Amino acid sequence: MRKRAAKKRPLLPDPKFNDQLVTRFVNNLMWDGKKSTAFKVFYDALEIVETKKQDAEKTALEIWKDALTNVMPHVEVRSRRVGGATFQIPMQIRPDRKISYAIKWMILYARRRNEKSMAGKLASEILAAAKEEGAAVKKRMDTHKMADANKAFSHFRF
Repeated sequence: MRKRAAKKRPLLPDPKFNDQLVTRFVNNLMWDGKKSTAFKVFYDALEIVETKKQDAEKTALEIWKDALTNVMPHVEVRSRRVGGATFQIPMQIRPDRKISYAIKWMILYARRRNEKSMAGKLASEILAAAKEEGAAVKKRMDTHKMADANKAFSHFRF
């Protein structure tokens, strides 16, 4: 790299739960710089989760965190050229990258759902992911299957 690596900027925790992970999620959820709208969508989604949940002893925030954990991949495949051929090599994922994947997949598949509001879509995806169902969890399973199928090339790891 020509220049030094950029410093990580600290994230301010969100106003309601005082949690940096919530802010990170909302920043990915946000469109066109409308952060207050994104916060409203997220908090409304958690209220819907609170009403629809089956687990009485867990809060909506804990269910959301469980859902994120269920969506996080542990391995991914990376392309690597060796002698003119390109191989898909399975590799471990850094912890911050795992969280990024989980957040992005959960938001992506929530947006593709067929419900009226974004809060409703997000709540449904959170509840599905907490039960290890839904499209975001399927994406993680597919990523793991791909890594497992290419395990034979893991000796090319760099």
